[in-house]
Amino acid sequence: MEKNKANLDATFSKKVPKRNMKTIYIASDHAGITMKKALKELLEKINYKVHDLGPQTDDSVDYPDYAKKLAKAVKSRPDSKGILICGTGIGMCMAANKIKGIRAALCYNEDTARLSREHNDANILCLGARTTTLNMAKKITVAWLETKHEGGERHQRRIKKIG
Repeated sequence: MEKNKANLDATFSKKVPKRNMKTIYIASDHAGITMKKALKELLEKINYKVHDLGPQTDDSVDYPDYAKKLAKAVKSRPDSKGILICGTGIGMCMAANKIKGIRAALCYNEDTARLSREHNDANILCLGARTTTLNMAKKITVAWLETKHEGGERHQRRIKKIG
């Protein structure tokens, strides 16, 4: 198991170029703690400054508290992004999107990750720890971070309507 983990981490580290350090916030609930720790390691390897907003144990917590905390942090730093993880990603996504200016997207593959950035300029990625493998979560995260918003009048018009 450890050998496979090392090979997987090496694969992702090679594929993703080092960049100037950017800020990313990450949080989960108790169901997402293991995935959060693994993604945090990956993000640090590819030169992101990661702010782990908790929790630090797998004791039961209320996901809306962490979604709100992270969404407010992302809103306060428009150049930052965030990642939220719960059992399915649905609750975190719903809670984060209650904060004005937040565009949280629940992504389940690399295509949805890219499209959430290209078309919707998502600033928070939501993942389901019980519905997404760790390998897929890493692929989704890399695709999401590497994709830029397309811009353009039609996308901006729609994003403006979101609020």
